[in-house]
Amino acid sequence: MHSELFQLGPFTLRAYGLCMALGFLFGWQAAVRLCRRTGQDADRLTSLLTWMMLSSVIGARAAYVMEHWSAEFADNLFAIIRLDQGGLMFYGGLITGGLVLLLYAYLHKQNILTITDLVLAVVPLGHAFGRVGCFLHGCCYGKITDSCVGVCFPRHSPAWWEQVSAVPPLIAQNAARSLPVIPTQLVESVANALLFVLLYKLYPQRHRQLGLITGCYLIGYATLRFVIEYLRGDPRITIGPFSISQSISIGILAVGLASLLYSRRAVSTPSK
Repeated sequence: MHSELFQLGPFTLRAYGLCMALGFLFGWQAAVRLCRRTGQDADRLTSLLTWMMLSSVIGARAAYVMEHWSAEFADNLFAIIRLDQGGLMFYGGLITGGLVLLLYAYLHKQNILTITDLVLAVVPLGHAFGRVGCFLHGCCYGKITDSCVGVCFPRHSPAWWEQVSAVPPLIAQNAARSLPVIPTQLVESVANALLFVLLYKLYPQRHRQLGLITGCYLIGYATLRFVIEYLRGDPRITIGPFSISQSISIGILAVGLASLLYSRRAVSTPSK
C-alpha cells in the first residue's frame, strides 16, 4: 500500500487522487477518439465530461459517507471532506453523473441513449484506474483468505483497523500488517479494463444502434459488481440478503436489459 507517493512542502501527492486524475484523463482521451472516429463534436463532450466528473465525485463521496457513517464519520465530521484519504462509492457517482446526463440531454434536446452510449463506452477505463487507487490506499479490500492471491496491508490501513477492532480482535494492536485479504480492488480493475476493451471496439461499429453500448455496460458491470460484493471484506450495509451495492446492481441490470431491448429496434440518425 502506497497511499502517499511523495511530499513536497505542504503538498502531498496521494495515489488515490493521482489514479482518479489519470482515470479521467485517459477516459476523456478515449471518448474524444471515439467522437472523431464517428464524426461527433468532441468539444461539447469535454464540457459534459467535466461536469460529470465533478458531480460524480460529490455523489460517490456522499454515498460512501452514508454507508460508513457510524464507522468513520459520526465522530469526525471533518473527515467527510478528506477526499485525499479515499472513500468513494462508485454507484453514488454513477447516479449523480446520470442526473447530469439527463439534464444535458434535455437542454440540448438529444436522446439520452446517444450520450450514454458514448460516455459508458469509456467509463470502465476510468473506473479501472480508480480501483488501482483504492488498492494503493487500502480501501475496498476483500475477505480474509489463505490463498496465494492474498495481500497483507500495513499497520493503520483500513483492513488492519477492521481486524484490530473486530470482536474478538483478529490481530494484535502491535501487528505490523493485516491478515491476508483478497485484492478485490485489482480484480475489479482488471475486469473493468476488459469491459472497456470490449465496448471501445464495439462502439464505432454499433453506435447508431441506440442503447446497445449502454445495455452492454450496465449488464456487464452490474453482474461484475454483484459477484465481487461476495468477496468484499470491508463493512457493508445490507438490504435483506444483499449488500446495498448488490441491490443497486439488480436495478442497474434491469435498466441494462431494457436498453438492449430498445436497441433492437432503434437506429440513430447520422450525427450533424
